[in-house]
Amino acid sequence: MRKKKFVWYFAFLVIASSTLVSCGSSSDSELIGNSVKLSDFEGVSRSDAVGFTIGDRGYVGTGYDGTDRLTDFWAYDPVKNTWIQCADFPGEGRNGAVGFAVGDKGYVGTGYDGIEKLKDFYQYDPSTNTWTQKADFPGTARYGAIGFGIDSLGYLGTGYDGNYLKDMYAYNPSTDTWKHVTSVGGSKRRDAVAFVINGKAYVGTGVDNGIYEDDFWEYDPATDTWTEKNRLSDATAQSFDDDYAMTGSNRVAFAIGDRGFVATGGQGVAGTDIWEYNSSTDLWEQIHDFEGSGRTEAVGFAIGNVGYITTGRSSSYYFDDLWGIHPDDTYNEYD
Repeated sequence: MRKKKFVWYFAFLVIASSTLVSCGSSSDSELIGNSVKLSDFEGVSRSDAVGFTIGDRGYVGTGYDGTDRLTDFWAYDPVKNTWIQCADFPGEGRNGAVGFAVGDKGYVGTGYDGIEKLKDFYQYDPSTNTWTQKADFPGTARYGAIGFGIDSLGYLGTGYDGNYLKDMYAYNPSTDTWKHVTSVGGSKRRDAVAFVINGKAYVGTGVDNGIYEDDFWEYDPATDTWTEKNRLSDATAQSFDDDYAMTGSNRVAFAIGDRGFVATGGQGVAGTDIWEYNSSTDLWEQIHDFEGSGRTEAVGFAIGNVGYITTGRSSSYYFDDLWGIHPDDTYNEYD
């Protein structure tokens, strides 16, 4: 009798365990997407740097290495899988700055130099490998802002100047002038993300007064209006957002075609998750985790159909590895 009772109890545990597995979300091994290790970033390891894409190259520079705030700048060539050192950024070394591209030029501004918050602004021309100082950002000096380029204009806003911010300004490179545009909808925030799909910007995540914001907004520059989209957490009684977990700060973002991607960072952690946004359906789906070490304050950019993640930190450890993110590939642990 004792033996039969043990067998029945064991069978019950097996059935219960099986039921728990079948009712849970898909395991990470079942998710689509693959990360491929590439040629290490050739500058010193760092976090809180800036990055942008011009043509078929990605650019990374500035940041903090745990001791110094940096001014070196580098270009990544995906065809040769190599890095090329560019002219140093001419402003003060800084972290928490903003970088974006408009047309065939890159732009870097704002940030923190270890003493002061900054509002100076510079243009990089890859054809001549030169920097030119431009009109200062007209908002308050700040760090942890967002920036993006749409058509012929650049946009810079949000961040932290001693207070949390939600203002937004448009920069016109042809006239070297700034214009205040409609502020981001919803909450103030710093250390948020932004990406651009089909001429519209998408802004979300970040932190405000200790709260990780879950609102998500689409900006249409043609009408200078913000439209709220589905929130980045389980915010409805419907099932589509039951597994949403994109809130946090110091994540990276990039766009490939009509999809946006948000990765790493998180709620005070060095994360590895990657989320894909479908702009047609306003829905998110988790893809396979980033296969490098978990990190925060990294840099993300996209070239063609590949996203890239590099630099960042985990606690006091700073990274210099580079990973290509292939969102449509099957996971391969051996590449």
